[in-house]
Amino acid sequence: MIHKNVKTDFSPAAVTPQIDPTTYVHPLAAVIGNVILGKGIMVSPCASIRGDEGQPLYVGDGSNVQDGVVIHALETELNGAPVEKNLREVDGGKYAVYVGRRVSLAHQVQVHGPAVILDDTFVGMKSLVFKSAVGRQCVVEPGCILMGVTVADKRYVPAGSVVKTQAQADELPAITDDYPMKDMNKGVVHVNTALARGYLAAGE
Repeated sequence: MIHKNVKTDFSPAAVTPQIDPTTYVHPLAAVIGNVILGKGIMVSPCASIRGDEGQPLYVGDGSNVQDGVVIHALETELNGAPVEKNLREVDGGKYAVYVGRRVSLAHQVQVHGPAVILDDTFVGMKSLVFKSAVGRQCVVEPGCILMGVTVADKRYVPAGSVVKTQAQADELPAITDDYPMKDMNKGVVHVNTALARGYLAAGE
């Protein structure tokens, strides 16, 4: 399902999602409102990317939004004035949620803006990223909660971690050559970009 948002005092324009023709959105997924989806993205069944409160929501080229993922955000405008605390700037643009290139959002991940996840990062199943920024080439293992923190590039968050202070985030371990999940995101991205191409070619 792909359609405009409704007009409210925090969302004054009805906006149709911008979706590159090389991106596949499954019929059982929902993409609503001020959403920008780049090239070669796979949006799986029961995913919800809802740009009707905080906006815009951006997902970069080659990323994947797997089954049951929710991307949403706190309001970024109210009565015609921007709510700056709920916006994040990336490369000169302002976003409620920014997901970079070749990012994997695994099954049932929740990304609730304001939030940023940069290129080549894997976010594991049932994790929450809220009011947080995750750097490049990171791994968030399954079942983690990140709230109000910034995770530096090339760090991993051990499964089940609750990271609520910047001191905790700064102590997260670096990804080294012997870290078993260091290359997993490449495989996940490969699989999902191939699925997107395949579903589009099949006219699904």
